[in-house]
Amino acid sequence: MKGKLIGLAITFAILGAIAWGAMRFVRVTAAPGASAAEVPTTSVKQGKVIISVAARGELQGGNSEMLSAPMTGNDQLAITSLRDPGELVEPGDVVVQFDTTTQEYNLREAEADLAEADQQVIQAQANADASVEETAYAVKAAESAVTLAKLDVRRNPLLPSIQARQNDIALEQAQNRLKQAQQDVANKSANAQAGTAIQQANLNKAKVTAETAKRNIESMTLKAKTAGYVNIQNNTFTNIIYTGMQLQPFQLGDTVRPGLTVAQIPDMKQWEVSAQIGELDRGHLNAGQKVAISVVALPGKTFDGHVKSMGGTAGSPWDRHFEARISLDKPAPELRPGETSNMLITVETLDNVLWVPSQALFDTDGRKFVYVKTPKGFMPRDVTLVRSSESQAVITGLKDGDEVAMSNPDQQNKPATQNGGAMKALQK
Repeated sequence: MKGKLIGLAITFAILGAIAWGAMRFVRVTAAPGASAAEVPTTSVKQGKVIISVAARGELQGGNSEMLSAPMTGNDQLAITSLRDPGELVEPGDVVVQFDTTTQEYNLREAEADLAEADQQVIQAQANADASVEETAYAVKAAESAVTLAKLDVRRNPLLPSIQARQNDIALEQAQNRLKQAQQDVANKSANAQAGTAIQQANLNKAKVTAETAKRNIESMTLKAKTAGYVNIQNNTFTNIIYTGMQLQPFQLGDTVRPGLTVAQIPDMKQWEVSAQIGELDRGHLNAGQKVAISVVALPGKTFDGHVKSMGGTAGSPWDRHFEARISLDKPAPELRPGETSNMLITVETLDNVLWVPSQALFDTDGRKFVYVKTPKGFMPRDVTLVRSSESQAVITGLKDGDEVAMSNPDQQNKPATQNGGAMKALQK
C-alpha cells in the first residue's frame, strides 16, 4: 500500500512538471515581439552587382528535320518499327514505320475497282460503236427507201391518180423516216459518248484511289533526309494530360494521331537551346546577346552562344514565362539532342550600388517598398528600383547595413497572434 502511494506521488509530480513546461512555452510564444523575431532578415549591401539571367533548357538541333505521322485518313496509326533514341542514321535510312495493313487492303480494293472500270470502259466503247453502226445502217436503209419512192413518183404521169397519190404519200413517209434516222444517229452518238465518258470518269476515279493508296503506303515509311542522331518525341496522344504529368517517348507498338511528330533529326551543324525564362527577365534580353552555355553531360566545358529569338509570353498569372532560343556559335561533335544545358546571360555590371535580394522588395499598386527593422518593429519604407533580376534588386533610398525583412512581417504576425489568443483561452 505504501509503494502504491509513492508511485502515485511520482506520477502526479511528473504530470505537474509537464503542465508547468507547457504553460511556460505558451507564455514565451505569446509574448510581444516573439513573432517578429521569427521574420527572416537580411542586410542592405553596397558594392558591385552583376545583372544576369540564368536559365536551364534542352539542347536541340537547329532546323531539325521533323518526322510526322502521315495524313492517311485513318484516326490513328500503329508504330511497327522505330529507331532507338540517339541512334545515328544516314540519309535514306528508315526511322519510323507504321502499320500498312489497312492501306494495303485499300490498295487491293482500288486495283480491283480499276480493273473493273477498265473493262466497263471497253464495254461502253463497244456498245457505242455498235449503236453508231446500227443507226448508220438505218440511215442507209432510209436513203434507199427514199430513192425507190422517188422512182415510183416519176411514173405518176402514167398512172391513175389514186396510185400516183399513193406514190407521193410513200415518198413523203420515206423522207420522214430518213430524217428520223439521221436524227437518231446524232442522238445515239451523243448518248454513246456520254456513256463512255461516265465509264472513263469511273476509271480515272479508280486510278486516283489506287495511286492514293500507294502514296499512303509509301508515306507510312518515314526515312531520314539528312544524317544525324534520332530524337524520339514524347507521346502526347493521350486522353488525359494534367500539369506535372511525365510524358513518355514514343515506343514500338504505340498509336499515333496523323500529323503528330514522332521523331526529329537535328541539324548537327546548327545547335540550339530552348529554354523557358521568367517574364521579369524579358526586359534584360535582346536578340544577338552573348550567352555562356554549359552542358550538364559535358562538365568543365563552356560554349559561346547568342540569343536567336524570343517567343510570346504564356503561362498562368503567377508563373508567366516565354521561350528563348539560344544558338551555339561553335558546336562540338560530342553534343547530343535532348541534353540539359545551363545558360548564363550577363546583362550589365553596376559598381558601388545598394542592393537587396529580390524577395525583400515588395510591390503594391506600383509602389516599391521594403520592411526596415526599427526599435518599434518592422516599418515599410519606400525605395526606388534601379534594376532587378530574378535574385537581386538594385535600389536607392536606404543605407548600407540597414536590416530588412525577407518576408511580409504582417503576414507573419497574423498566425502568431491567432495562436497566442488560442493559448490564452486554454490557460483560462
